[in-house]
Amino acid sequence: MRPVIYVLSFMAVLALGFWAYREHYQTRDALRELASLQREIVSLREALALQRAEWAYLNRPDRLRELAALNFDRLGLLPLEPSQFDDVAGIPYPVPEAPLAEIENPVSVLGELPAGEDSESSLP
Repeated sequence: MRPVIYVLSFMAVLALGFWAYREHYQTRDALRELASLQREIVSLREALALQRAEWAYLNRPDRLRELAALNFDRLGLLPLEPSQFDDVAGIPYPVPEAPLAEIENPVSVLGELPAGEDSESSLP
């Protein structure tokens, strides 16, 4: 009986060792992939910051004013002035829809409580 227990114990130790070996390498692969994704996120954030800085640089008001002046003959662009804008009162808002027709002879689907009972006491 003892040799059978020894053999079964040895086989269990081998199986657990094999399982631990596989888990170790799967964990290493997952950590490697995680590091790769984090590097990619950092590079994408840097690229996004660079694009935002470039956008801000290209949309400088003095640069846009100069471009509008240079291309006035072709485009007919004029500088923005406060008189070109209207106040809030001049905004046309949508007309509210007509109210729904009222229901004639409504039917109660819940029923009515018998007289003398509270609505709170009748709840389960």
